Amino acid sequence: MRVLRLRLKDKHACVLRAKAFWVNQCWNYCNETSYKVWQRERRFLSGYDLDKMTTGASKEGVPLHSQTIQAIGQEYARRRKQFNKAKLRWRKSSGARRSLGWIPFKASALRYRNGQLWMSGIDQALGLWDSYGLSKYQLGAGSFSEDARGRWYININVKVAREPRSAATNAVGIDLGLKHFATLSNGEKIEALKHYLHHEAKLAMAHRAGKKRLVKTIHARIANQRKHQHHVRSTELVQRFGAIFVGNVNASALAKTRMAKSVLDAGWSQFRAMLRYKSDSAGVWFDKVDEAFSTQDCSVCEARSGPKGLKDLEIRVWTCNRCGAIHDRDVNAAKNILRRGHATLAVGIPLLTAHAAALR
Repeated sequence: MRVLRLRLKDKHACVLRAKAFWVNQCWNYCNETSYKVWQRERRFLSGYDLDKMTTGASKEGVPLHSQTIQAIGQEYARRRKQFNKAKLRWRKSSGARRSLGWIPFKASALRYRNGQLWMSGIDQALGLWDSYGLSKYQLGAGSFSEDARGRWYININVKVAREPRSAATNAVGIDLGLKHFATLSNGEKIEALKHYLHHEAKLAMAHRAGKKRLVKTIHARIANQRKHQHHVRSTELVQRFGAIFVGNVNASALAKTRMAKSVLDAGWSQFRAMLRYKSDSAGVWFDKVDEAFSTQDCSVCEARSGPKGLKDLEIRVWTCNRCGAIHDRDVNAAKNILRRGHATLAVGIPLLTAHAAALR
C-alpha cells in the first residue's frame, strides 16, 4: 500500500471548506459524546459505537454522506486510542486557531472517471492535477486535506506492485546530526543544508510587515525544499545499501533546547519515515537502533571513553584511552549504530548468534 497526494483545483476550495465545517461538527459531537460516556460509565466508545450514534445524521440535515460520517467516528476512535486520552482537542472552524480542513472518505465513496474525482455527498466533479495517473490504480480510503495556504489535496491509499529487490548486499549505519545532516559508517558525510537561511531575511521582513499570506508562502517553500532533499538522499541510500540502520535520536526532546531551530529544520523524523517505506518497497532491511552512548563507546574495543554530553560537544576528534584508536566523533557513532544493528539481526537466529559468540 502507498499513499498518493495530489493537489485539487482551487475552484473547489469553497465547496470543500463548507464540507469541512460539518466534519468538524461531527468530530466535536463524537468528542463530547465519548467523554460523557467515559465520565458516566468509565468505558470508551469504539468506532462501531459511534457509527450507531450517528446513524441517520444525513437524513436529519447534516450535508455529509453517511460513509463520511462513519469515517469520522472511526478516525476519532483510532486517535483517542493512539493518544490514550479521554478527550481530544476540539476542531475549530473559525478564528486565529482554526483547524485546517479535513474530510475523510471510504473507498466505496470515491470514483475516478475521465481525469476527475466523484465523491458521494459532493454534487460536482473535482478536478485535480493527476501527476500519478490514478486510472492505473485501485483506489482505497483516504481524505481531503487543506494546507496553511488554503490549498486542497487528496491523500489516497493505492495498491502498488513491489519493486524488484535491491541487489545491494552491504550494510550501513547512519548517525543523524546538525553539523552534518548524516554521517555514514563508511566515513561519508552528508552536508547539512540550512533550508531556512536562504529565506530568513525575507521571512523576517514579511513578519514585520504583517503579511501573513507571504509568511505562509515562504514557510511552504522551505518545507518543500526540505522534503525534496530528503527524497533525494533517502532514495540514494536505499539504492546503494541492502541494510540500513539509523540512530533513534529524539528530535522532540532536542527541539526544546537552544538547538531547536536547527533540529526542526533538519526534519529527522520525516527523513527516517521516507527511509522506512522506501526500504520496505525495495526489499532493503531497515531498523532504528538505540544510539545511547554511541558517541562515547569506542567502535574498536567498545570502551566508554569518548566525549560526554553537551559540555564536550565541541570535541570532534578523540583518542580511546584503552586501545589508542583515533576517532572522528560522528563516524565512530555511525559505526556503533551499525554494530548494534548487526546485533539485532543476530538475535533469535541460532546460526548467527553462535557465530557472534565464537567471534567474541
